[in-house]
Amino acid sequence: MDSDNVLYLELKTGRVVIELRPDLAPNHVARIKELVRDKFYDGLKFHRVIEGFMAQTGCPKGNGTGGSGQKLKAEFSPTEKHLRGTCSMARAHAEDSADSQFFIMFEPAPHLDGKYTIWGQVVEGIEHVDQIKKGSVLRNGNVDAPDTILSLRVAADVDSAPAS
Repeated sequence: MDSDNVLYLELKTGRVVIELRPDLAPNHVARIKELVRDKFYDGLKFHRVIEGFMAQTGCPKGNGTGGSGQKLKAEFSPTEKHLRGTCSMARAHAEDSADSQFFIMFEPAPHLDGKYTIWGQVVEGIEHVDQIKKGSVLRNGNVDAPDTILSLRVAADVDSAPAS
């Protein structure tokens, strides 16, 4: 794996390794790496988490209504599937409304295929994703006292850092 296209997502239970897919979504991958390098995601909540479906994060307001302020043109992949561990962009009704929010799949969701931009895949640590605190089904997955992203880093930046 190219460490410039790998993310380390640190959760309270451990590290999740995400392989980025610039072959599918080059513009989304470039923007996510930019936000990661700005430490945008550090401390953000998993505000919407639905058992057996997905965990969503990336909203600076913590409630699903915010973003970084830069909308991205959709990069849908008709052949790629939303499988366990798939990382994909959240969006509003408009196809070109993805910004900074994303979700990680707990289980396959074929109804999302070709309708959301897939930009990565969990390759290690899916057990830590499984442990993210779930929300209420009655409240569309909204989570009381949600888990947060401790840090999100590009592997190349971490692996090349001098030891302290």
